[in-house]
Amino acid sequence: MMFHPGLVFRGLLFGCVVLIALASLATANATLAAQAPEVSLSTAVQTKSETTEMAATNLDGCTISPKFPPKVRRWCSLITRVAEKHDLPPDLIAALIWQESGGNPAAYSRSGAVGLMQVMPRDGIAARFNCPNGPCFAKRPTIKQLKDPEFNLEYGARMLARLLAQRGDLREALKAYGPMDVGYTYADKVLTLYQQYGE
Repeated sequence: MMFHPGLVFRGLLFGCVVLIALASLATANATLAAQAPEVSLSTAVQTKSETTEMAATNLDGCTISPKFPPKVRRWCSLITRVAEKHDLPPDLIAALIWQESGGNPAAYSRSGAVGLMQVMPRDGIAARFNCPNGPCFAKRPTIKQLKDPEFNLEYGARMLARLLAQRGDLREALKAYGPMDVGYTYADKVLTLYQQYGE
């Protein structure tokens, strides 16, 4: 078998051109990859999630921070409405809900508090609490009423706004809103959430 020198030369030349082209492509891809910012899957998902939440915030009129968890943000329209009505920061109400119920509208505490804002009702376990003038919560709504998220948010926000107007200080108002036997611990927890999650 004889090799024709012209064909061998052309084959070698073609092979070299192909190798140079492949090397150039590999170098260009490596350079682009090195220049591109490194993005992990979790970062991409988080960024997409944050963008979606922020877009939803802008589109649906939600005024609470996108930093709050979905369990709280799902109540955004109600939170926004009662916050505006009672002249309270929406992020404050969201922080209180996050502390009180974690966003669970069916939350029921050991002391008998009910719903998103954990309001003490006049019936159930709370009926056993007595104050100097009789049952402490006799003028409060029932458990059934407070299980309605809209009613619960409205009642809790109105109560907090009234306490703030009476005491003139947010920490004092939160202390009065929370459990009676914990001093400022409850108020400080809500204020910390408000600072961490709020905008």
